[in-house]
Amino acid sequence: MSRRAPIPILFAILLCSLSAFPQFKLSSDQQPTAEQKNSTSQVSTTGAKQFDVSASGGWIDTGITLKPGDKVNLTGAGSLQFQQAGTAGPDGLPRSWKDVMQALPLNSAGRGALIARIGNDPAVVPFLVGAKKEFTATQPGRLFLRVNLADSESLDGNYKASIQVTRAAAVNAAKPVELKFDSALLTQVPRRVTDAAGGAGDMVNFMLIGSKQQVLDAFSNGGWVQVDRTKGEAVAHAIFSTIQKQSYLEMPMSELYLFGRPQDYGMARAEPIAVVQTRHHLRIWKAPFQVDGHDVWVGAATHDLGFEKDQRNGNVTHHIDPNVDDERSFVQSSLTEGGGVAASTLVTPTDPVKEAKTATGGSFHSDGRIVVMQLRGSSGQASAKAKN
Repeated sequence: MSRRAPIPILFAILLCSLSAFPQFKLSSDQQPTAEQKNSTSQVSTTGAKQFDVSASGGWIDTGITLKPGDKVNLTGAGSLQFQQAGTAGPDGLPRSWKDVMQALPLNSAGRGALIARIGNDPAVVPFLVGAKKEFTATQPGRLFLRVNLADSESLDGNYKASIQVTRAAAVNAAKPVELKFDSALLTQVPRRVTDAAGGAGDMVNFMLIGSKQQVLDAFSNGGWVQVDRTKGEAVAHAIFSTIQKQSYLEMPMSELYLFGRPQDYGMARAEPIAVVQTRHHLRIWKAPFQVDGHDVWVGAATHDLGFEKDQRNGNVTHHIDPNVDDERSFVQSSLTEGGGVAASTLVTPTDPVKEAKTATGGSFHSDGRIVVMQLRGSSGQASAKAKN
């Protein structure tokens, strides 16, 4: 196969898919005092632990439980031999066309790289370890290691991983952030979004409190990508991604309406190629009101599982998981595990949606609750860029 062959394959998949389409209060002492911050200095360093990370298995549990503030020094050594691609070290092979066309545990890293994650929740985003990685834990959880290979791929050999943890000193914990939300505010928010013709569609199932940048940071750090807005933008983006040997995951979604306008942002989490058929996705609108001077964002999240017939026109459309509460939980978990949520609560509106059909005719069910999340401040890490 020539090096240019994957481009038309990717375009064919892309084009097929495109045609198918109050009041809240935070505790005033939620942040640690200066004395508490100073007392979190590292005081105890554990001895380095050694692990063999097999290239023929999945995630391995190191047995090391991290707490926020723990500093971790993680190194990898050794090499793996691929039959045709040559030898890879812990940083993995240079990205190739094959990486564009397959799903890896960490699609942004090279094949065969040493990777890690904190926690076993499906919403957790893995990160590259490579030959060396130092970081400070922001979320509690067990540390797992793996070789970045597709689930169907197996190699002989393993990496040697060394982990040293410097524990954060115990502190008098700051009083937990308490989020109090007046459910009466939900009367200002429609229960469901609509299509262009006004047909009722997905239910509103989450709300965010924070600035635009806090919203974008939270989703970026939670493993979500901001989707393209138009087919033209998608084709250009797909070309650029393919040339850069990066997977294209930003496939556009249809416009739905809330507060009389299309979504401000669309976000997705998906795997290469499978993005055509299966992906977590959501739409977000900025609400026309604030609470205590903070912006409010309203969203509807669903999980595409495949295709079905659009009852409006007979065309092909996506079939969503009818249990939309699972997707509500996935959004909450992914943003929380990414460190973007300071506090959250589930709120039941006075007129909850329990059973309904989407604008395309698919049915869904819910307990009717909406998760409200107060976002943390911008972390200064790389974030999704607004597409204006």
